[in-house]
This record gives sequence, C-alpha cells and structure tokens, in this order.
Amino acid sequence: MKVSFADQQGVRRVAVEGSIDGKTAPMLRDELKPILDGSNSVLLDMAGVDYMSSAGLRLLLLVYREFAAKKGKLVLVGLSPDIRAVMSHTGFLSFFKVAEDEQQAAAAFAG
Repeated sequence: MKVSFADQQGVRRVAVEGSIDGKTAPMLRDELKPILDGSNSVLLDMAGVDYMSSAGLRLLLLVYREFAAKKGKLVLVGLSPDIRAVMSHTGFLSFFKVAEDEQQAAAAFAG
C-alpha cells in the first residue's frame, strides 16, 4: 500500500493505492492519524484502491466519526464500481460525501 499527501487550496489530499484489508488497514490508520488530527478538510482519493475488506470499511467508518465529531469536511473521490457497490449495500455511502472526480470534490468543499 502507498499513501501520498498534498495540500490544495486549504484541502489536504490523501491518495491511497493498493488494497485495504486486515493487514494494511492498521498501517493506513497510523498514516492517516496525524492528517486527520490536523486537518478539517480532507479529500480521500481512493482511485488507486483495488480492494477493500470489512477492515477497510471499519477504518472508513472510524475516519467518518472523527470528522463528524469535529464538524470537518471529508470527501471520497475515485471509488471503484465494486467498492462503491459494497459501500452502497452496507449503507456506508450515506455517511460520506462522494465525488466522481476532483473537480466535483472541490465543489463539495466550496458548498
């Protein structure tokens, strides 16, 4: 798994590549913790995620709860059709703002 960070117009962009499963979810959590603690606006780019297990869904739920508690903005972008379907069937999509691309995500942060 690879995680990269960038700042764009007051929004912290986090790009994740690889699989998010029981082995990698704790590592991703460790990498995200300082970003989540220090940012109120985060774009989580999931375009490079090819697989996400229930551990990945659990991690996303924890991230969502942290942002909801501090009234931050979190937008997911680049969800694959398979991951989007799983998140839809489990009700997880209702928690998140989801954008098709970064332009749509920028509009979500502006609104």
